[in-house]
Amino acid sequence: MAASVLAGARRAATGLLKPLSILMSSAYGNCAKNVCLNSALFPRHFSHIQTPVSSASRPVTSVRNLTCEHTATVLNRVALLVPSILKTPVRTVTYCSTKKGKRKTVKAVVYRFLRLHSGLWLRRKAGYKKKLWKKTSARKRRLREIVFCNKTQSKLLDKMTTSFWKRRNWYVDDPYQKYHDRTNLKV
Repeated sequence: MAASVLAGARRAATGLLKPLSILMSSAYGNCAKNVCLNSALFPRHFSHIQTPVSSASRPVTSVRNLTCEHTATVLNRVALLVPSILKTPVRTVTYCSTKKGKRKTVKAVVYRFLRLHSGLWLRRKAGYKKKLWKKTSARKRRLREIVFCNKTQSKLLDKMTTSFWKRRNWYVDDPYQKYHDRTNLKV
């Protein structure tokens, strides 16, 4: 039964996390207490992976309770690798709010970007206020420029905002007034 649990856990780990499969397979081969390693690794670090658990092997939760010496080193290596591998870009869009059940705007988009009425989005260049002491004056001037987002970014930003932010606004002395309407462009 322990071998089937081990095989299921190994298949689940290699399917999701390819770089960890090499590390884990070498640890499984070197370790005499495979059930101990399996029960220590998966409930703590891989709780989202569905693995069959046998009633004979009890999950070990702390590193001090482990009986084999390889497990502590493998746990340390895996703990260091997992956060960097599992980081994926996340759009925190609320599709259905708790109060009114409506879609919500991501406020970071509104603070960092400006939408023109034509549908184009403006942004500052990346790093325009970081480590200015080591940048030349020409580079600082280039970084202060405001540039357009490309088509993919504009579509993504439109999805992250509601119709309130896409309406036309009329401001007194708006410096972007001449850019709101696109003219002489074939769509």
